[in-house]
Amino acid sequence: MNWYEKLNQYFPIEEMKSKEHIELLLKDKADIYHKDEGPNHVMMYVETDDFVFVDYLFVSTNARGQGLGKKLLNQLKEKQKPIILEVEPVDYDDTDTQKRQRFYSREGFKHAQSVGYRRRSLATNEVNELEILYWSPTDESEKSIFEKMKHTYENIHTYKDKELYGASYEDVNEVLTFEEESDQATV
Repeated sequence: MNWYEKLNQYFPIEEMKSKEHIELLLKDKADIYHKDEGPNHVMMYVETDDFVFVDYLFVSTNARGQGLGKKLLNQLKEKQKPIILEVEPVDYDDTDTQKRQRFYSREGFKHAQSVGYRRRSLATNEVNELEILYWSPTDESEKSIFEKMKHTYENIHTYKDKELYGASYEDVNEVLTFEEESDQATV
């Protein structure tokens, strides 16, 4: 099974880029868009000067629980840049979402509570809500994570969307929102 088939079997259709989209990113944006592949994993990620965005992280079922996901994330953490990723909210009827969230929490990822992320899938036309998780070697603000996510959406997720899919994704300001934290005093 090739790398795209592995990703396509694991990730929901509304979260998948087309194979052509990913291959175009690997070619046109080779300076920032990368594939790390092994017999039991596929990781697609963006690395800029000031952050890393994990587009896809797949670990095969037979390799889970052996520390491979942790090893892959640690390789990214060694870069000493914030790491950002998107995950499905916990669905208590789907134990995979719970396991995924627990895994990232154990690895020190925080939920960017102030960042809202809702985008319409060009494949299904349904609105998909995801949570933004991040890890930071410094005390990165959620506002900074929001700005980095906007950059990723505009330069990676929507890259050549019209020519690849025949339609454009929504504008970044409709998809990503930032809610300022209220200054509530604790009693």
